[in-house]
Amino acid sequence: GEAGVPFFSISGSEFVEMFVGVGAARVRDLFKDAREHAPCIVFIDEIDAVGRHRNNANAGGNDEREQTLNQLLVEMDGFDKQTNIVVIAATNRPDVLDSALLRPGRFDRQVVLDKPDIRGRLAILEVHARGKPIESDVALNELARQTAGFSGADLANLLNEAALLTARRGKKLIAMPELEESILRVMAGPERKSRLITEAEKSIIAYHEVGHAIVMRSMPGADPVRKVQAIARGMALGITVQAPSEDRYLMRRSELLAKMAGAMGGRAAEELVFGDITTGASQDIEYVTTVARRMVCEFGMSPLGNVALKLEPDGSNPISPETAAKIDKEISFLVEQAYDTAIKILSERKDKLIVISEHLIQVETIDGVELDAMLFAA
Repeated sequence: GEAGVPFFSISGSEFVEMFVGVGAARVRDLFKDAREHAPCIVFIDEIDAVGRHRNNANAGGNDEREQTLNQLLVEMDGFDKQTNIVVIAATNRPDVLDSALLRPGRFDRQVVLDKPDIRGRLAILEVHARGKPIESDVALNELARQTAGFSGADLANLLNEAALLTARRGKKLIAMPELEESILRVMAGPERKSRLITEAEKSIIAYHEVGHAIVMRSMPGADPVRKVQAIARGMALGITVQAPSEDRYLMRRSELLAKMAGAMGGRAAEELVFGDITTGASQDIEYVTTVARRMVCEFGMSPLGNVALKLEPDGSNPISPETAAKIDKEISFLVEQAYDTAIKILSERKDKLIVISEHLIQVETIDGVELDAMLFAA
């Protein structure tokens, strides 16, 4: 599967220097070496460092990055079928690349390397599980189902964390408890049991997390909640893990509204039970605001209609002050709607909120099966 030809590799950031002309000279030198060693492959990593959109902001000035980009375009135009040089580039930001780079004859074929689907995750887990002592009853396909959204590196890290946990616990074989704990470690960081939390704060954290869980499970078509913890992890004081039952590539408006309501469940529980609110909902509010903004500005899911209301690629703002005010109003409406939904659900199930939260204070961790048994018990 190897080409067996010379391979030239360089990062886009290596082209651009403070001295004028250095970047263009490096491009010329790179392609001169490539022609001398043809057939070969040239790989440019993080090409967005040099290949960003050109605009008129620097008109009249000496822009080193634009000179480097122009030289790269000139070099690629000099290729023909007999050159025998393949140029490959990689970026995480294809949206910022200059359109001239993507024209036929240059980078005219784009390969998207997305996060793996369930089959890809299973294959990656099988590769990284080789040579590791794993219990015979561990189902890697179930692990693949639980790790939607994980990258290949995340999955490798998951199995390494599980191996370390197994060794620390004095076990010889990796079992599901270690693997499930490793999923949480990859998602939110290791437990911080050394962090001193008062009983009053622990109670607030428990009610906050159970508030999330109850609203999430009460919304129509909601994904199951896998775990609720009142234990500090990373920067979080508690965590509620919701697991999609399958990979998704589209989100309905109703599903986005359900996610927003679930995220506001923690703040709603605080207000209902304690009559006051804390700073613990800051990340939830940021998440809900981001989703609401995208619904209004990108997805056309508001009364403003099916229009894209975003900044131009060059950073200019095409939105009038009047429209910006309407956008802010719609975002605020969606956020408040999510909060009102959470308050309504928790008000109707306040007895369950209290019972489950008090149980969580005692045990610190509740899994999805136990949560459902307590929440939906007659």
